[in-house]
Amino acid sequence: MSEKIIVNKRNGIGWLTLNKPEKRNAICYEMWQLLRESLLAFSRDDEIRVVILKGAGEHGFSAGADISEFPEQLSSQQAIMDYQAVIRAALDALASLAKPSIAMLHGLCFGGGASIALYSDIRIASQNTRIAIPVARIGQAYQWQDVQALVQLIGPAFTREMLYTGRHFTAVEAMQMGLVNRVVADDELAAFVEEYAEQISANAPLTINAVKQTVREVLKDPAARDLALIDRLVEACLTSSDCEEGYQAFIQKRRPRYKGR
Repeated sequence: MSEKIIVNKRNGIGWLTLNKPEKRNAICYEMWQLLRESLLAFSRDDEIRVVILKGAGEHGFSAGADISEFPEQLSSQQAIMDYQAVIRAALDALASLAKPSIAMLHGLCFGGGASIALYSDIRIASQNTRIAIPVARIGQAYQWQDVQALVQLIGPAFTREMLYTGRHFTAVEAMQMGLVNRVVADDELAAFVEEYAEQISANAPLTINAVKQTVREVLKDPAARDLALIDRLVEACLTSSDCEEGYQAFIQKRRPRYKGR
């Protein structure tokens, strides 16, 4: 049996592939568990500076939850709670990932797949991408954390439209809404995303971390923001050897060699 989640790394980039192409990468209970474990491992790996999430096969990123499991996962209140908990743990691991994350989208990006894209830092889509959150079509609901994340990304009006209609949005529509950062030609997606990740990986890790955590803090309610944390992150950047390296590289007109300290 093939691995349902494939992880590998090269050149400072961690790759995580949803690997169930025979079911259009529909995400089963086990895959949610593996997704969380893989993301936590990436967070701990100092060699990885950027994480790319992708789907195997030609059909798309992910068709969403594996509905063949619904009779079991929705069979009782306890089963529902367990199922929601494993999904929440995976999405929380992605939201709190210590490295920048890029969702490389193509073809179908529905339901749970759209949620994975939503919690990634950056979404880059091929022209053939279709995104939908069809919970209203199957009588389910979206967790409040996911609604909040969607509202923060695309605003309340587009959130209502996506969730009320459950319709398929094209890649261009998604970019116009702010759901997707970039749309590229289908045959250019892989190369574009890898080059994009390499650009991020070449930058100062402490600065990237400061940006990621600062964005996370400013999205919180004002009373919950840890402004002291942001101050410490800024100070850590300014007093780092990487800051000196960046200055010297600029003066010497060469590429900096950042070490994350």
